Amino acid sequence: MTRSPAPAFRLCFVCTGNICRSPMAEVIFRELTNNAGLDGPIAIDSAGTGEWHVGEKADPRTRAALKRIGYSGEQHRAKQFDPARFEDYDLILTFDRGQQRALRAWADTDEQRALITPLLSFHPSPDAGEEIPDPYYGDDDLFDDVRDLIESACQGLLAQLEPVVRQAALDTSGDAN
Repeated sequence: MTRSPAPAFRLCFVCTGNICRSPMAEVIFRELTNNAGLDGPIAIDSAGTGEWHVGEKADPRTRAALKRIGYSGEQHRAKQFDPARFEDYDLILTFDRGQQRALRAWADTDEQRALITPLLSFHPSPDAGEEIPDPYYGDDDLFDDVRDLIESACQGLLAQLEPVVRQAALDTSGDAN
């Protein structure tokens, strides 16, 4: 049996309930990495800081916003971030200060806290703002706006990660010889 190599990079998108923003980011980023041929070297996950929606599908408005531009969020099931999993990730991406505060409080070390980064820090526009709004109490237009903001930030994230991940994947495949 051939074992596939471990991912070169592991990341987790973390929002509040894991039914709106983080599932959008997970679905979009997974599709972007698949299209770039990086679906093996990058492991993608999502979670929420809260436990309210554990086991539920993504919000129907999230799924509809994704579907409107050709993505599918139907496979998603919400889960809560487990602080024991900090070591499983190379990067933990947040959407607002609330998640940053919760994750930093759960982190045991400075190294764990250093993994926590706002997704918007990868957005190509310096005018994107500091936080991605929670669309939960909004309408379809807000869900679409949030989706578009997330998609742009995910494209920026991939642009920064791609060269490093490709090189790491090459280095790993070279070690097997």
